[in-house]
Order: sequence, then C-alpha cells, then structure tokens
Amino acid sequence: MNEENRKLVWSLIQETGKRMEGTLPSSPNHPKGRNPYAHILLLIKSKFNCSYKDIDDSKVLVLKKFIKFIEDNPR
Repeated sequence: MNEENRKLVWSLIQETGKRMEGTLPSSPNHPKGRNPYAHILLLIKSKFNCSYKDIDDSKVLVLKKFIKFIEDNPR
C-alpha cells in the first residue's frame, strides 16, 4: 500500500475505533473492556491474511467497506 493510502486507512481505523469505544460486547477474557482498535486490526488481519499496511492499493476500497462493516456489526 502506498504511503498516502496507508495514512488514509490508519486515520479511518482510528476514527472508527474511537466511535466503537464501549460498543463491543463484554468478554471474560477482557475484564477491563475490549480494545476496539485492536479488534479492527485483528479482523482485518483475519480477512486479508496480512496487516492493513500490506494490502494492495487496488483493495483499499474493499478495506474501507470492511472497516465500515466492522463498525456496523460489533461482535
């Protein structure tokens, strides 16, 4: 991913994580609450099999839609 897209996606992850604070279901594995930023990054890695930084520029739109999906469907 080029630098411009990387910064854009990172900003989107931060904004989405901030909006998701307190929305994730509680878990006994996370007694102090779940980290929405880590949650987003983990789901990205699971879906794309790599870090968000390593995703091809041609898939940035798909990645943005996936981040929106994560926000709309907290789990």
